[in-house]
Amino acid sequence: MCSASENAFKGILTSLPKPGGGEFGKFYSLPALNDPRIGKLPYSVRILLESAIRNCDSFQVTKEDVEKIIDWEKTSPKQVEIPFKPARVLLQDFTGVPAVVDLACMRDAMNKLGSDSEKINPLVPVDLVIDHSVQVDVARSENAVNANMELEFQRNKERFAFLKWGSNAFQNMLVVPPGSGIVHQVNLEYLGRVVFNTDGMLYPDSVVGTDSHTTMIDGLGVAGWGVGGIEAEAAMLGQPLSMVLPGVVGFKLSGNLRNGVTATDLVLTVTQMLRKHGVVGKFVEFYGDGVGKISLADRATIANMSPEYGATMGFFPVDHVTLQYLKLTGRSEETVAMIEAYLRANKMFVDYNEPQQERVYSSYLQLDLADVEPCISGPKRPHDRVPLKEMKADWHSCLDNKVGFKGFAIPKEAQEKVAKFSFHGQPAELKHGSVVIAAITSCTNTSNPSVMLGAGLVAKKACELGLQVNPWIKTSLAPGSGVVTKYLLQSGLQKYLNEQGFHIVGYGCTTCIGNSGELDESVASAISENDIVAAAVLSGNRNFEGRVHALTRANYLASPPLVVAYALAGTVDIDFEKEPIGVGKDGKNVYFKDIWPSTAEVAEAVQSSVLPNMFKSTYEAITEGNPMWNHLSVPASKLYSWDPNSTYIHEPPYFKNMTVDPPGPSGVKGAYCLLNFGDSITTDHISPAGSIHKDSPAAKFLLERGVERKEFNSYGSRRGNDEVMARGTFANIRLVNKLLNGEVGAKTIHVPTGEKLYVFDAATRYKAAGQDTIVLAGAEYGSGSSRDWAAKGPMLLGVKAVIAKSFERIHRSNLVGMGIIPLCFKHGEDADSLGLTGHERYTIDLPSNISEIRPGQDVTVRTDTGKSFTCTVRFDTEVELAYYNHGGILPYVIRQLTKQ
Repeated sequence: MCSASENAFKGILTSLPKPGGGEFGKFYSLPALNDPRIGKLPYSVRILLESAIRNCDSFQVTKEDVEKIIDWEKTSPKQVEIPFKPARVLLQDFTGVPAVVDLACMRDAMNKLGSDSEKINPLVPVDLVIDHSVQVDVARSENAVNANMELEFQRNKERFAFLKWGSNAFQNMLVVPPGSGIVHQVNLEYLGRVVFNTDGMLYPDSVVGTDSHTTMIDGLGVAGWGVGGIEAEAAMLGQPLSMVLPGVVGFKLSGNLRNGVTATDLVLTVTQMLRKHGVVGKFVEFYGDGVGKISLADRATIANMSPEYGATMGFFPVDHVTLQYLKLTGRSEETVAMIEAYLRANKMFVDYNEPQQERVYSSYLQLDLADVEPCISGPKRPHDRVPLKEMKADWHSCLDNKVGFKGFAIPKEAQEKVAKFSFHGQPAELKHGSVVIAAITSCTNTSNPSVMLGAGLVAKKACELGLQVNPWIKTSLAPGSGVVTKYLLQSGLQKYLNEQGFHIVGYGCTTCIGNSGELDESVASAISENDIVAAAVLSGNRNFEGRVHALTRANYLASPPLVVAYALAGTVDIDFEKEPIGVGKDGKNVYFKDIWPSTAEVAEAVQSSVLPNMFKSTYEAITEGNPMWNHLSVPASKLYSWDPNSTYIHEPPYFKNMTVDPPGPSGVKGAYCLLNFGDSITTDHISPAGSIHKDSPAAKFLLERGVERKEFNSYGSRRGNDEVMARGTFANIRLVNKLLNGEVGAKTIHVPTGEKLYVFDAATRYKAAGQDTIVLAGAEYGSGSSRDWAAKGPMLLGVKAVIAKSFERIHRSNLVGMGIIPLCFKHGEDADSLGLTGHERYTIDLPSNISEIRPGQDVTVRTDTGKSFTCTVRFDTEVELAYYNHGGILPYVIRQLTKQ
């Protein structure tokens, strides 16, 4: 066995000369391998190859691993496993807290095992952006930003102080203070290195992040994707990520977008195409002449929505457009020169002026950009695209259809219902489809100047024509970075957005993650008392039911300018081509075409308003923080002093009674079914990030500890407290559990007694009786944002296994990371076809010796009713088996470090 310093490929270490003499540094040269297979590899796979070569120590990464990647064309269809060591790890506020909690907890565990606790430190650079999710408490106000920020600091002071402690206690961790922007936009505009130069060693930037939209950085030519917080912590601690060498879908773009079509229209079209094609677990790589014609911001918008189309990455290799963007965003000339020189030398740069060598892809798609038409997506899923011209008809079919992803089952006679009410003394009314939330939000779009300035132009035209958004619609604008404010002010368009109620409410995730804040009481009552299907229109990436707001059953994703247009119309029940949006000050009808800007108008606004010094000045000040952050005082100790009374930060019981030796595998004996689900159960269903419902077990827990209801904050903000999060597991009010026979809510049946209980209370009762539990599920279990608590929570509830038709990629690996067994029904089978009701008891026969378990092997599941069936165990790699043997990834890492 070689030590880590003896690289098997040291012979291809090459100097990269500077044009004026001297050298930029050294790099592992792919061309020096003289292997013709490398020239055909997709660019995204070349990044995996370079990482394997650079980290090849014949222990964590072997020459055999390198050969698997070089031979990608033949090996990728075989689901082979490779190790990957990313260049850095990206954390944000919500996921950063539990990561730092776990690091602090691991230090304590090392201490108790008699080992050096300060071995627990990130071994790769960690960028932690506190992009506190802004609760939209104050909207439609010039002072919204400061007001919301002060409320955020009041609510989150303890969490922010904890993260500040972490930034001092742990090495190699950069913390970007709150109020700076959304993590993915800050990553794109500031943190993304594209190429690292570490002590004279040059290598491509690559990143794993604890949010699934980490993929936004793929638009910059940086390989990045979301992993569970659990995997990210392992990467931070120097463990290679074990991944299946992915297939790569080549997506060819040609032509140009038509006049008036936005990047959001393009991304919703691409999302639908890729969903239909099937890209789960794959990379998507964009190529063709059309790529050179779309801006970096448009690429980032497409890359951002990789989780919605199901891919691991949506990758755009570096080209001249990337280099221009790096200069625009304030990266130095020398840095950009180094990036270009390295990527050209290592055959990772695309030059559209040169003939393109044909690359091999696993499958192919193509899109003529001229075929993209204006559209939105909804009312409940991001890939349910609706062309704008068909929206009114689609809405009416949704009212008619039975309850489902495209249906609300409103009886014909109730579809024209009008709910009249008084809004602060002003007569108001709501109908089915009335817009009550209109939010320009989310990293997907707020990093894109063309759609942000487009929204400003719509607002300007509407103001000039005398149109006004109804005051009972909750409007908000939450940019992903301070740069947006600078160019909206420079362009003179912010004042028009303000006039229409789109005041800036803060810099962070808002409506898209469920932080819409409360609706006005009069609006909320009108919806509830009349059973109105109210609508939210947002420029986000997620619109799952129950996520945006409990009272908006219809939620549509749209471009920022369309958000303004729908807010002006006041309803989604409109045909923009035929019906007027409103009546202008001259008494004439105003139509959509009257307020919609041309592509040339938008391009002119971008050209004159988006300037390099805006990025420079915004990010020069970023690490200085703000007065509220700077006044937080934190202890200097390396071990954290846990406060047992804290409702934000609590020491989790993961390492309770931990032994030096691993516990080994254990099957599941006579387990009860805690929940029985259908398809598309999201991480929002499993572990909601939004508000804490007043009657929930988490609310009861907080009230018992003297926390008033107005101080509950969100689940996302309390991710550092396992006691709150365990109670928040399966607490989504829109949960459909078959054990409840169609009733919607966060409850289940305690099978032994037949009682209907909150899921947490039922799980507690099972655990007290020493009874295992399992979860039954349909297809795409765990889709949506990567969320470590969607695996940690079920583990704390005592769930031993999840049996599903299929799993979302990150969630499956998170379950393994927490010691939960993921199993898949055989093709064509599910709980219903097998006649399972969830009232049975389940036994899963696993060998007691880890060496007898193989990745992807079949096991028998037996029930106490005499039924038995075969499932595939979804431990996909040998590394995952090792994690399971140790009871999860964190105990595995601790035991590895104690041996050093």
